[in-house]
Amino acid sequence: MKVQGKMWSTLMLLLIFAVVAAGCGGNTETGKESANTGKSEGTQTVSKNKKDVVIAINANFITLDPHNTSDTHSITGARTMVEGLMGFDENMKVVPVLADSYKISDDGLVYTFTLKQNIKFHDGTDFNAEAVKVNLDRIRDEKNNLKMRKSFAKVSKVEAPDAKTVVITLSEPYNAFLNKMAMALIVSPKALKEQGENIGKNPVGTGSFKFKEWVQGDRLVVVKNPDYWQKDLPKVESITFKPVPENGSRIAMLKTGEADFIYPMPTEQVSQVEGDSNIVVDKTDSTIVRYVTLNTMKKPFDDVKVRQAINYAINKEAYIKVVKSGLGVKLNSTMSSKTQYYSQQSGYDYNVEKAKSLLAEAGYPDGFTAEIWGENDSETMKGMQFIQQQLALVGIKLDVKSMEGGTLSEQINSAATPEQAKIQMWYVSWSPSSGDADGATRGLFSSEMFPPAGANTAYYKNPNVDQWIADANKATDPEKAKSIYADIQKTIWADAPWAFMGVDQVISGKRASLSGVKVLPDGSISVRDVEVK
Repeated sequence: MKVQGKMWSTLMLLLIFAVVAAGCGGNTETGKESANTGKSEGTQTVSKNKKDVVIAINANFITLDPHNTSDTHSITGARTMVEGLMGFDENMKVVPVLADSYKISDDGLVYTFTLKQNIKFHDGTDFNAEAVKVNLDRIRDEKNNLKMRKSFAKVSKVEAPDAKTVVITLSEPYNAFLNKMAMALIVSPKALKEQGENIGKNPVGTGSFKFKEWVQGDRLVVVKNPDYWQKDLPKVESITFKPVPENGSRIAMLKTGEADFIYPMPTEQVSQVEGDSNIVVDKTDSTIVRYVTLNTMKKPFDDVKVRQAINYAINKEAYIKVVKSGLGVKLNSTMSSKTQYYSQQSGYDYNVEKAKSLLAEAGYPDGFTAEIWGENDSETMKGMQFIQQQLALVGIKLDVKSMEGGTLSEQINSAATPEQAKIQMWYVSWSPSSGDADGATRGLFSSEMFPPAGANTAYYKNPNVDQWIADANKATDPEKAKSIYADIQKTIWADAPWAFMGVDQVISGKRASLSGVKVLPDGSISVRDVEVK
C-alpha cells in the first residue's frame, strides 16, 4: 500500500501545523470492525474458570519458535507456552523460573544452574538437564542459523552432569549472560526432534498454557495446562490473541467487550475511555524506542551529512504530539532512559535551515527521492505519513510503503548480503526484551548483526563501536561497562544511522473485570497470572 498525492499531503501538513500550534493530540482514527474474533464471549457473564480471554494486538505473530524470534509480539506468544531457566518480573528484573537456583564462578566464566524437579513438557516429556542441553545446543548450532545464536556465541561448553544440574562454561566473561538465559526458552526435545523447522508453528513447552491453534493473520489460541507445575495457575481456560491492525477496530472491541485487553491502546482515544467504569487504561514507562533506520551502505544515506540532515528536519516534539498524542518523549540517545547504562545525548533539535544546509553540502540541494517501509497498522502508517510531510519541507520526497509484518520481515531478511538489501528507510520500534544494554545495542549496531543475522538494518559499521561492544560484554565491573556504553552511544549518535524519533509510554486498555495481564517495559505482554473476576 502506498500513501501519496498532493491533496493528502496538504491536509496532513495543515493538521501537523495546527496540532503543534494548539499543543494538543492528533486526530481520532477509526477503522473497520474486526471480522472473526475467535472464541470471544463478548459481555456475557461467564464463570471466571470458563472464560476465554481475548487479547487484541496491532500486528501478526511472525513465529512461535522462541529461539528464532526478534519481534516482541512473537516473544509474547512463545512465553505463554514456553519457559526458561530464568525469566523477568514486571520490572524486567531477572528471576529464576525453571531454575531453582544458580551460582556464578568468581572469574565469571562458569554458570551452574540447579533445576526444579518433577516438571513435564506439554507432551509428557520430562524437563531435566539434558533437555536444557539439547535446547542450548540447538541455539548454538551455526547450521540452524537461529536469531538467538549470537547471544550464545561466548558459550564454549554446556554440560548436564546429572538430571537436575546444568553447567555452562563461557570462553570469556559476558555480563549480560543471565539476561540472555532469560530469553532462552526451553522447548520439549521430543518436539524439536519430531517437528524440526515446524516447531515455530506448534511449540511445546512447560508453560501454564498449551498450544491449540494458530491461524496466521486471524488468531493464536492457547489453552490451560491442567498439569502446570505451579499450583493454582492458570486461572482461565484459554487465551485468544487477535491481530487487529486498525486502531478503531481494537478500541471498538474493547468498548463492546469483544476483547478483554488491547495493546497498544490507541493514544488519541485514551481520553475518550478514561471515564468509562468498565475500562481501565494502564500506562507504563517503556524501553521501546521509535526510529527510522537509514541504510548507510546505499546512496544518499552513505553520507553522514544526509543522515544528520534528516534528524534536524524532523520535529520530534511535534511527532510525540501528532503521532503519540503526547504519550511519549523525544528519543535522546540510542536507547530509552529506562534501559541499563543509558547515556543522554544532545543535538538534532528541529532546524529546517540546518537540514537544508547539510543536504546542500552533501550534494543534494534540491533533496532526493526515497522509500520508507513500515508495517500496516494504523499508528505506524500515521508515523510514516508524519515523517513524509516533515522531510518534504527540505526537498526529500518519500514513497510510503506499508506491509504486513511477515511480508516486511521476509523483504528485509531475504537479503543475504548488504549489497542485496533493497531497504532504504524503515520506520520501526525496538525494545531490548533481554532487559540489558547489550540487547539495546549489539543486535542493532554491531556489523555482525546485518540481516538476516540480526536487526542492524541501517547496515551500520564502525570498527570502534564493534570493539567497544565486545569490551562492554567482557566487563565484569559495572562502572567500566557504563563508561564503555557511554562512548558507544555518543559515537552512534554522531554517526546518525537512525532518525532518532521517540520513546513510547506503553498504553494498554482492559476490561475492569480482567486482572493479571500486564505490558512489561519492553512491550511484551505477561499473561501468566491472568484472571477474570
